[in-house]
Amino acid sequence: MGFLGRVKGLVSSDSSYRSQAGAAPPVWAPAPEISHALGKFADATEDEFEAAESFCSQYPPQEPSFVPSYLLDRISEIGCKAWGIERPDTPRFQGIIQDDAKGGSGTTRVHTTPQCQDTCLLSDLPIMAGLYDIQGKTGVYYEVLIHKMEGIISVGTSCRPYPVWRLPGWNRLSAGLHLDDFRKFFEDPDGGRDYTDALTRIGSGDVIGCGYEFATGTLFYTYNGMKLPPAFSGIYMPRVNYDVFAAIGVEGCCDFEVNFGGDYFRWKEGNEWAWRIEGHIGRMQGAGRSGQHDETLPTYYESVR
Repeated sequence: MGFLGRVKGLVSSDSSYRSQAGAAPPVWAPAPEISHALGKFADATEDEFEAAESFCSQYPPQEPSFVPSYLLDRISEIGCKAWGIERPDTPRFQGIIQDDAKGGSGTTRVHTTPQCQDTCLLSDLPIMAGLYDIQGKTGVYYEVLIHKMEGIISVGTSCRPYPVWRLPGWNRLSAGLHLDDFRKFFEDPDGGRDYTDALTRIGSGDVIGCGYEFATGTLFYTYNGMKLPPAFSGIYMPRVNYDVFAAIGVEGCCDFEVNFGGDYFRWKEGNEWAWRIEGHIGRMQGAGRSGQHDETLPTYYESVR
């Protein structure tokens, strides 16, 4: 059922990922691993798949947007602690989201109950913002510390809007690593692709990191501080066309912390300035050092409603 969706994604990717300067950036192509037609343990319903396809047809991807000045000021004041997880407006999500960034651990903690159905949680600010210069950075990175997983947790990225009832990687402009079967997904509503033999179990205390490299459009993961092979390359390019958010999927009784850099990363390289998200947003593409922005343009919070 996902073949046509993947073909559409490939065609749109090939036509849109062209550099405005004429030099073609790396182009997304299907990962080399075999694509599974079915999930390893469970599949979403056909109705949910059809509803997601309809959602994506009805609501096109949002254009990159300016971050309002008060949020830029907050980023300047507290750095990557300004990022958190937005509570989804859906009864499917049964749980609590605790933002401890200001005075606590510097992370966002999420507890869900056994009644929680498939839900995609998004960061409240983009981790990659198309209108802003990368200022010499290598990429961006965040981590998820697992305390309990009696269901499903998936870690990845997504553009807005994204169907809240779908896990990351199942639909348009979204990537995800699903920790129940260790398969990776990019715009793949079927069974995903095997990722790496280095990842075979998830337990309490394990940390999964998700990073993106600007130069190549490569999305990769880490496991307890060890960098894993590239998951996807050539995605979200050219970068100026996209605002990309952290995306964490959850189902069932789970407990985890999302760390955007407010606490020390397990992957040591992620603690370097070249990978920290707070230095990326602030100066517009093509702007001078003043980094001026137009507050009259729609903000994220206005445009997503």
